[in-house]
Amino acid sequence: MPAPLRPAPRLAIVVPCYNEEEVFAYCQQELGALLYTMVQDQMVQPDSFLLFIDDGSRDTTWTQIKTACAEEICVQGLKLSRNEGHQSALLAGLATAAPQADAIVSIDADLQDDIHAIRRMVEAYRAGYDVVYGVRESRQSDTWFKRTSAEGFYRLMAAMGVRQVFNHADFRLLSQRAVEGVLRYTERNAYIRGLVPLVGFPSTEIRYARGVRTAGESKYPLHKMLALGMEGITSMTVTPLRLIAAGGLFICLLSLAATYYVLVRKFNGNTVAGWPSIILSIFFMGGVQMLSLGIIGEYIGKIYLETKQRPRFHVESFISQDEKAALLTPAHSEHQIEHDIPA
Repeated sequence: MPAPLRPAPRLAIVVPCYNEEEVFAYCQQELGALLYTMVQDQMVQPDSFLLFIDDGSRDTTWTQIKTACAEEICVQGLKLSRNEGHQSALLAGLATAAPQADAIVSIDADLQDDIHAIRRMVEAYRAGYDVVYGVRESRQSDTWFKRTSAEGFYRLMAAMGVRQVFNHADFRLLSQRAVEGVLRYTERNAYIRGLVPLVGFPSTEIRYARGVRTAGESKYPLHKMLALGMEGITSMTVTPLRLIAAGGLFICLLSLAATYYVLVRKFNGNTVAGWPSIILSIFFMGGVQMLSLGIIGEYIGKIYLETKQRPRFHVESFISQDEKAALLTPAHSEHQIEHDIPA
């Protein structure tokens, strides 16, 4: 006998925003219309809401969020005091939405992810899943370089033993208890795509076709993608350190073999000529040592940051559904809160 469906949840759609003035109006309109139809279809509770997080934008993004909060009862706004990065902004949104919602969907403001997949995510939640991953069907819309590098990164992470859903980014649904589980991981340098599978609650995948950005520029250029990749590797696995140890052992064995070869040639009366081979060996070993020190230094830097136990973010302003009246009264100001997650 099939298990009974969960009741329709109070849904929160969390949207990190950084300099999204060109696409914000479209994003709010599309998500608002989707939320309205889901309420009309009794898929979610009438008090479901959108939560936009301004990650220290330098344009008019926060002004547009405040306007949306004043005009729409289903919109909430959260402003971080400075730019903390996408992962920290997303964690801020999850931490703010979790006490208010039964299920939380995270999606980027460019809406390249298919918003209609959210309906299927909610259906999966009601069927008993706590984690519903949005997985791209293909990467044909990406350039050859981005497609190859992204798929190579996922395979590299899998080879290192990191549990991560292939072709999944940050488009997912989490139940309230799944979000609480993720927030228990208190490291400062969090890689959410790797943390979610560690929570271990029932999960499933929803496949969708990814579209193109309607306006604005990508907030993940090459250097940020490389930084995210390094963050993921160093946050989730110590395999690079083990590879350094294995490489050191291999070079030691190779050196012993070379020493044996040199001694045999010397005792047979043959001199081993060649300063070029010596110079090349010096440069080779120097490169190996510098690379090894760099990788070890990256891990030591992570330890250094973690020992400081600094907060992941600070919230400058939070506009909730209970504070809409304050926005309409000039004598009132936005509610200021300090909402930090211990690191």
